[in-house]
Amino acid sequence: MVDLEYLKLSRGQKMVHRLMSYLKRLPGRIARGFLKMLNAIGLFFKHIVEEVRDVGQTFIQGDFKTRTSFFIMGFGSIARGQVFRGLLFFLFQVIFVLYMVFFGGYYLSKLDTLGTVETVKKGRVTVYGDNSFLILLYGILTVFFIIAFLYTWRVNVKQNKIGQKLQKEGKKLKSAKDDLAAFADHQFHKTLLALPTLGIFTFTIVPIIFMVLVAFTNYDYTHQPPGKLFTWVGLDNFYNMLGTGTANFGDTFRQVLFWTLVWAFFATFLNYFLGMMVAIMINKKGIKLKKMWRTILVMTIAIPQFVSLLYVSKMFAADGIINSYLMNWGWISKPLPFWTDGTWAKVTILVINIWIGIPYMMLIATGILMNIPADLYESARIDGANAVQTYAKITLPYMLFVTGPYLLTSFIGNINNFNVIYLLTGGRPLSLELAGNAGHTDLLITWLYKMTVNDTNYKMAAVIGIIVFVVTAVINLVVYNMIPSVKNEEDFQ
Repeated sequence: MVDLEYLKLSRGQKMVHRLMSYLKRLPGRIARGFLKMLNAIGLFFKHIVEEVRDVGQTFIQGDFKTRTSFFIMGFGSIARGQVFRGLLFFLFQVIFVLYMVFFGGYYLSKLDTLGTVETVKKGRVTVYGDNSFLILLYGILTVFFIIAFLYTWRVNVKQNKIGQKLQKEGKKLKSAKDDLAAFADHQFHKTLLALPTLGIFTFTIVPIIFMVLVAFTNYDYTHQPPGKLFTWVGLDNFYNMLGTGTANFGDTFRQVLFWTLVWAFFATFLNYFLGMMVAIMINKKGIKLKKMWRTILVMTIAIPQFVSLLYVSKMFAADGIINSYLMNWGWISKPLPFWTDGTWAKVTILVINIWIGIPYMMLIATGILMNIPADLYESARIDGANAVQTYAKITLPYMLFVTGPYLLTSFIGNINNFNVIYLLTGGRPLSLELAGNAGHTDLLITWLYKMTVNDTNYKMAAVIGIIVFVVTAVINLVVYNMIPSVKNEEDFQ
């Protein structure tokens, strides 16, 4: 049934109505999501049980070749004439055994303590002990290698089961030539994705897992390997960061998080609406030299931010050109505290970011505005709509519908906008009331950088990294399902 009252609402009222409806349904969605998660966990364990049962049945019903392959991978394949496939299985097993005996087993055995033998000096000689960093890193890699081995072993068992069945039926098994041809035919996707997958695993997945695990250790400047060991501390770092610890990180974290969200909101929506207004003014009929105005704005994009932001930061310094001119003109008697007062610094950063962000949004809005049907504006003028009503009923809804995903990604990007904050202020002004060398203008990402590079407080930096992920993930999940371009593709007609 069509809700007539809802249809009478304005575009903004509809968005508020959707938000309130979403919040009302949120507890139910969370409960359903939790039930789905439990169901997924149950299905996973059910699948594991089925796999174990199948392995047992394969061993019981298998012939000598199949049973031997349980202990010597590839034996059954080689015995059935699939020499190439069998040699690959056997080679992988040999590599795994050698790795575990001479390398991985040591690091895996130390993973629960991250090392017990400290580095000591005996006279002029340094006797190195355990290295907690390497133990954690190679321990993670060893765990993944074990998982890969178990998966390969399971594939080996399945291959023997299939091979035994095909032999009983008198069918021909695949040869090495067939296997190689498959990787250039119906298995070609695996050939293409093998190298990228390895790269993602090595340079993305492993570092992320390492960072997450560091958050549960005491890895900082007082526990630097190889000179010192670090160990597991459980959730102590999270207690400190969220305010139940004794390191005063709780108040600092709340202030930095609040400023991060405020910054992301204004940096996103000020640039969005002002950039749209600039595009509307340039595209308006009767405006001359449109290309020149667009070129001037685009020039700010062409200049690297590293250069422009550092220059602008000097302009607003106490002895910079802005304060100098204002004092020479007699407008002020002493320099304005653009970078030395927390509130002044935050407002100044927001204003400067407008100068940086408007050109990008102007270019995006220009392309979208040119695609709005002119008939809509003509009909609005015939109906007597003024410029404000035309913008509110036609231009803004169209822009929001098309650029909804862009707004979301821009907001998330501003939460992690390192360049603007660090190049303008470096997080300053600092305060003795803030822990972890944080400043009044620090975002979570710049605070994380300081902890990592300046303070070498890796444990708390890892905690911040996890929290940044949680915050951005929650915002993404909630907002993405609310924007019109995703929720109702047919909404704008």
